[in-house]
Amino acid sequence: MSRDEKSRAKAEQAKGKLKEAAGRLVGNERLTAEGRAERAKGDARQAKEKIKDIFKR
Repeated sequence: MSRDEKSRAKAEQAKGKLKEAAGRLVGNERLTAEGRAERAKGDARQAKEKIKDIFKR
């Protein structure tokens, strides 16, 4: 996994986790949903990079 893509995926996951927690804390369902979506996007990016690594070998 390239370092840039790996760090981008981890950052998206962390940002999503924070948004989700903040949304739950203040009771904002939209913010919670945005956080879940960002975390899922980070997960998908990470999975894509792992698959690319498998095929490189």
